[in-house]
Amino acid sequence: KFKTMSNEISLVTGGNGHLGNNLIRLLLSKNQKLRTTVRNTNNTAPFKGLDCEVVQADITDRQSLKKAFQGVTNLYAVAANFSMWAKDPKTEIYDNNLLGTQNVFDMAKECGIKNIVYVSSVASLDFTKLPANVANGYNKDRRNWYYNSKNDSDKLALQLGEKYGIRTVLILPAAMIGGEAHKLSYSNNLVWQVLNGEIPVDTGVTLNWIDVKDVALGAYSAMQNGRNLERYILSNEKHTSLQETVKIAAELYPELKLKMPKKVPKWLLYSVAGLMEFSSKLTGKEPLLQRQYLDMFYNLKQDYDISKSREELGFNPKPSKTALEDALHYLKNDWAEKKTA
Repeated sequence: KFKTMSNEISLVTGGNGHLGNNLIRLLLSKNQKLRTTVRNTNNTAPFKGLDCEVVQADITDRQSLKKAFQGVTNLYAVAANFSMWAKDPKTEIYDNNLLGTQNVFDMAKECGIKNIVYVSSVASLDFTKLPANVANGYNKDRRNWYYNSKNDSDKLALQLGEKYGIRTVLILPAAMIGGEAHKLSYSNNLVWQVLNGEIPVDTGVTLNWIDVKDVALGAYSAMQNGRNLERYILSNEKHTSLQETVKIAAELYPELKLKMPKKVPKWLLYSVAGLMEFSSKLTGKEPLLQRQYLDMFYNLKQDYDISKSREELGFNPKPSKTALEDALHYLKNDWAEKKTA
């Protein structure tokens, strides 16, 4: 059984991100000695009032990691490049995520780290049989560089954990939303767009909403109880469509008079996506819709089998609808205040 000794240091990479910051707060509530790495130490707002050592490090810079990892026993590898689009996706997304994973494990080995909880993603699961399950292996769809990076760094983490004899447990979160945000994550931003009536069209994409605090608790449980070289899905069982998502927001805040996103045929979405991609080549800004995204996600039901996480980690997340309502409430009140403050 895993026990935390009083002199052990736990380290969270990417402590200013949505999951990283919630995880820090949870670990501090468990009286853990804590260090976190950020790329830019001038960004102090996320750590205000937290008894946590903040050091500069970048997962693509081995020397910075070596300094940060000194004396650390338990490592939560949270930092990664989460973006679905880049000018040069192979280099900016794929190569960076794989290099980052390699560096984290190399330096963990060199610094004598004993345990790693590695944050992978549901993106690395095979969706051909639903509900998606870790037993079905990896995602065979290779059209998107972010998804490829998640698939391949998930495999790499397991290989390196085994090779270096470091106890390594992988967690695979779905779309994390909710409180204590210092910038809007990809998923929280989608909820923010829903609140602001910025979802005119139903793109046929489904989401699996999960409260970020449940994922943080799942990461902590994985460190305590997770089995070596095993993968655990941290999501809810059932997906939520964009239509349902807007409906929940509309019922919660009738005064916003939110309109249901219109259903349009896939071919039309496809031509709109093509135009958006073309203009993003000119502007260098991420297109709101991408053809490969439609190819991969159109009518893909993001349903997951989380029985292994329930049984082995005691994972018991709040239902998607509650997670979504809480996130809507947080963004409408606390986040809106933060933005204007």
